[in-house]
Amino acid sequence: MKAAYQTAYGPSEKVRIRNVPRPDIGANDLLVQVFASTVTTADWRLRASAFPSPMMWLPARLMFGLFRPKVRTGGMEFAGRVVAKGEGVTQFKGGDAVFGMVSGGAHAEYLVVAQGGVVTAKPENVGFDQAAAVPFGALCALVFLRDFAKLRPGQKVLIHGASGGVGVFAVQLAKHFGAEVTAVASAENVDLLLGLGADHAIDYRTTDFTKGAARYDLVFDTVGKTRYRDVKSVLTATGIYLPLEFGLPEIAQSLLTAKSKGKRVMIGVSGDNREDLIYLADLLARGVIRSVIDSHYTLDSIAEAHRRVETRHKRGSVVVAITPEAKGQAAVA
Repeated sequence: MKAAYQTAYGPSEKVRIRNVPRPDIGANDLLVQVFASTVTTADWRLRASAFPSPMMWLPARLMFGLFRPKVRTGGMEFAGRVVAKGEGVTQFKGGDAVFGMVSGGAHAEYLVVAQGGVVTAKPENVGFDQAAAVPFGALCALVFLRDFAKLRPGQKVLIHGASGGVGVFAVQLAKHFGAEVTAVASAENVDLLLGLGADHAIDYRTTDFTKGAARYDLVFDTVGKTRYRDVKSVLTATGIYLPLEFGLPEIAQSLLTAKSKGKRVMIGVSGDNREDLIYLADLLARGVIRSVIDSHYTLDSIAEAHRRVETRHKRGSVVVAITPEAKGQAAVA
């Protein structure tokens, strides 16, 4: 099978297409023919060893490979069809259309997924490319807003980087939870964000929200472009600053403000689970949320997809069509 393969950290050219053996499955595994995947910000950072904070470099290298990547084929998000299953699999059958998230390996024509992993049925009214663009950003937004910030109806939320892979879902989920949403992005994305449900949109190039009169119960920075010292002035008396990307200053500030009854810095790392993906699949099926696709690339042009993500100016997700049948059927083994 064809797969994107990387033997060293570095620029996008380090990712090359190779023919590799189709993976074997265990008793509780699914073999999924991948129709569509994505290149996420996490894929770019792992490929380039470009982590948000210098303090994360060594721990990340120890986890993902000190001198070279442990996982040679990247890719976290996928959508496709089950073509084989182990004898212990009871929740899926051959031919099922599924989508989900793995720790790597989705940039290939076939992928092994554990039955109990982050995988569920793809809604019938959602295309494979649209489904593949959901798990990374939507799961992250869900956990940060619902579990970390404990967002409540009527609260005022500002989302910085609202047009990115996490931001587009943060806008929609915050509205679903009953918040008043202010989205910060570039002017060309204002119509998109208002269409996703934002109540207000701010062009960061012309307006500094930290100088404005509005006050927010939550400032959720999805792109690492703000600092607590600047945001603090626009938080309500009990407001929360929630950065998706953080370093030593944010860790220290979160510890210092943890017991405070006033303004707080909150940090966390999103965990992914199947129950949350099933919840999101229901929202997708009902049209409560939708994916936003910046661009499509083929597997052969995956290096270009990486370069697009690395600009940090994509809208939503960069999708990689693994097979020409990305919206069609696959043979069942």
